[in-house]
Amino acid sequence: MMEQDLERAEEKAELSESKIVELEEELRVVGNNLKSLEVSEEKANQREEEYKNQIKTLTTRLKEATQREETFEGQVKILDSQLKEAEARAEFAERSVQKLQKEVDRLEDELVHEKEKYKYICDDLDLTFTELVG
Repeated sequence: MMEQDLERAEEKAELSESKIVELEEELRVVGNNLKSLEVSEEKANQREEEYKNQIKTLTTRLKEATQREETFEGQVKILDSQLKEAEARAEFAERSVQKLQKEVDRLEDELVHEKEKYKYICDDLDLTFTELVG
């Protein structure tokens, strides 16, 4: 019976040693996986920091762009107002030019009429002078 107990004890010892080798291998694999995960975590943390910095940068740029947009909108309003004023002045100037052109046309017509009257008077004077002399 002792031999059987010894054989069983040896079998258990072999199984235990085999199990220890298996567990040591599994421990080594788990350790490697842990190291790999730690490296991945560090890389992920670095990327997270980079993303946070990018978000800060983009947020700042967005604020600056929004401020520029507001400035430009204000400038557009001012320029629009100035354009309307300039258009109103241009319309007024155009109406003034039309009135002045009508006045010029009227004065030219009057000048032609006065020249005709002058020619008639000159012709009449020449005729009268010729009659007196002649």
